Amino acid sequence: MAYRSLRACVKDLEKNGKLLRIKSEVDPNLEMAEIHRRVYDKKGPAILFERVKGSPFQAVSNIYGTTERTEFIFRDTIERVKKVIELKADPANFLKKPSRYLGAPFTALKALPLKSRLSTPVMYGTTTIDKLPQVVSWPMDGGAFVTLPQVYTEDPDKEGIMKSNVGMYRIQLSGNDYIQNEEIGLHYQLHRGIGVHHTRYNQLDKPFKATVFVGGPPSHAFGAIMPLPEGLPEVTFAGMLGNRRFRYRRKNGFVLSSDADFCITGTILKDQKKPEGPFGDHLGYYSLQHDFPVMKVDNVYHRKNPLWHFTVVGRPPQEDSSFGYLIHKMVELLTPQEFPGLVELNAVDAAGVHPLLIAIGRERYMPFRTRKPEEILTIANRILGTGQTSLAKYLFIAAEGDAPNLDTHNIEHYFKHFLERVDWTRDLHFQTKTTIDTLDYSGSDWNAGSKVVVACCGPKLRELATEISSDFTVPSLFGDAKIALPGILSLAAPRYTDHPTAKEEIGQLVASLSGQDLSTIGLIVLTEDSHFLQETLNNFVWVTFTRSNPSHDVYGVGSFFENKHWGCTGPLIIDARIKPHHAPPLIVDRLVEKKVDKMFAKGGSLHNVL
Repeated sequence: MAYRSLRACVKDLEKNGKLLRIKSEVDPNLEMAEIHRRVYDKKGPAILFERVKGSPFQAVSNIYGTTERTEFIFRDTIERVKKVIELKADPANFLKKPSRYLGAPFTALKALPLKSRLSTPVMYGTTTIDKLPQVVSWPMDGGAFVTLPQVYTEDPDKEGIMKSNVGMYRIQLSGNDYIQNEEIGLHYQLHRGIGVHHTRYNQLDKPFKATVFVGGPPSHAFGAIMPLPEGLPEVTFAGMLGNRRFRYRRKNGFVLSSDADFCITGTILKDQKKPEGPFGDHLGYYSLQHDFPVMKVDNVYHRKNPLWHFTVVGRPPQEDSSFGYLIHKMVELLTPQEFPGLVELNAVDAAGVHPLLIAIGRERYMPFRTRKPEEILTIANRILGTGQTSLAKYLFIAAEGDAPNLDTHNIEHYFKHFLERVDWTRDLHFQTKTTIDTLDYSGSDWNAGSKVVVACCGPKLRELATEISSDFTVPSLFGDAKIALPGILSLAAPRYTDHPTAKEEIGQLVASLSGQDLSTIGLIVLTEDSHFLQETLNNFVWVTFTRSNPSHDVYGVGSFFENKHWGCTGPLIIDARIKPHHAPPLIVDRLVEKKVDKMFAKGGSLHNVL
């Protein structure tokens, strides 16, 4: 269905029983976010906030809150876009099945942006930054943020919409040192297209103009997060997915998205930075305050009866998890083209995406020899050298053919398969003093940390424990031993103080374990709360891989160095305790929580809405 606006999508959702209207006034400071989280957790409908305290504008969230609703919104275009992608992956597909691809050229036509020559909806009125819904999601957030922005910039050497970049880089509207209504903060991370533009503008004597689109047809937000090759504009994908060409207009040197609900135009100050953040982010922790570029606001345009489109970011899964789901569904056929030999790749959402990638690759180099990791190591290096996947911190890659039905999306089974076969003396490959995700504070500095590839191939080497042996013992510093998953032992450890102390503590643990039979244990994870870690699979991957830095926090029983290669003869140990330099985890405000409790309780304005 070709939605002409976000409002049209909301009406369609309501018509099909997929929308909750909240008529009472709600405070955008923490309350809207708390309501959103509760509705999302219950797999509830999209939410239309009719009265936002302090703003004349309505707001909508959770439209992508379930994969089923996301597929409903794009029900008429997902398969069409997949066919275009299939042809890109292999043009010969058209000759093999011409009837399947007859409509593909017409879908591709929607990729061509359309310049609006008459009046455009988004220029209906103007407003100021302080009149926008000032949504604050977490108690320590530095101010109000745009959480679903589409930031438009152009290549200064090749101006024009076909040389543009549209990215989802968060925007801080208030707080810190920003001059209200005159400045906003722009946060972008490593490997983002806007950084290429920013670097070039810094070399030129011309203003770095940008526009922040908010709202518009739902495909526009998806276009902003789609991992497209550099040089391919996101507006083309937005047009195809929305079955409606991206419409735009130029005004005072700025590009406006004609169908957007809001457009904030301004100039990015090339040599000026201000503190941005903190912000509750998608790893489940705050991204802390750092200096980022400032955008001097020129104007704020809006359409008639606009909707402020927002989401709430936090420990996954959250609403933005549907983005990853839909991206995977549409581009899975491109994976072998981008990464030759790769069968499957899963950036694990519950671990915050970048901290943990698990993969399956083909092992074909030497079929006449005993199988060992060879081709899959080449594939792993390709993964770590490409775009967003280069931000992976832990990359586990197994070989296709070692076991039937291996699936990267069945995480528990994948780890069981892996730990049955991994050889810790051979299969660990570290990169130290390198870059990691901007939002990951487990490293040695901001954007700085380490990575490890674990590549396993070959026959089953061990059975995995499902219960702890009766004669298993640990030093008094440790306790509450639990089997989190087959072959994975979690141990409660004392609160982390510093790295030298940690090495000493773990040295005591290793000495104690060295004389015990640990043949059925593949991995030991240290944490302050062993019960929490083993309670759910999501807890295990979140704690283990967001709270550890491979170069500093990976140990092993029987560890050794051999010609700069590190390995261990016994179980691997990951120290996943919270470190003093880590960002604080996201915790809701208790007073707001109680207030929202009353809204959902009997007699409250939201009683029985779910």
